[in-house]
Amino acid sequence: MATGTGGSLGAALNALLRDHGVQPLRRLSSYHAKHWHAQLSQLTHTQRGWEALERAGLTVRPETLVKWLSDPEYNVRRSYQGIIHAAYENIAIVPADPIPQPFKNGQFEIRGRVRTGDDDRIRGELNEHGRIPAPLRIDGRSGNWAEIERKWAEGELSDDAFEDDFVEYVIIEDIGEGTDGWEFPGSSYTVTV
Repeated sequence: MATGTGGSLGAALNALLRDHGVQPLRRLSSYHAKHWHAQLSQLTHTQRGWEALERAGLTVRPETLVKWLSDPEYNVRRSYQGIIHAAYENIAIVPADPIPQPFKNGQFEIRGRVRTGDDDRIRGELNEHGRIPAPLRIDGRSGNWAEIERKWAEGELSDDAFEDDFVEYVIIEDIGEGTDGWEFPGSSYTVTV
């Protein structure tokens, strides 16, 4: 069983996703060169870099490339500098891992403050009456995950976006709109799947 905890439902969901071992869209820390020569030098040290240059459209003779690499002050046309920079930026970005199917098919249990209309209560935790009401249970298989997956792949799945989209495309798809929509106004949430 995986668990995510955070100061909002979205933060807990993002923590839960990381607990599944998936990585978001990210930039490799070793790719921070600014000058075209340093970028070209780094790209030509790996097969992946050569492939990125080829995909970006760098078509120069090997002798020209040797001249460029041997002299950082060599006069390289701006168009070539743009191609080198594009290849460098492309290789520096690592795509997000896909959201695993077991995550999307999970039975989510949400603990924390849940509000729909006049019904506002702590779920799955000790409340002010000394009781522990059942957590909010959501069947992920009922959800429409396309928008969440798109935002995740593009690096746009912030905590707020995850919370909004999880309500819209997973909770509502599973159990309906609620009295006046679903709100998660608490300051601490735990989600297990």
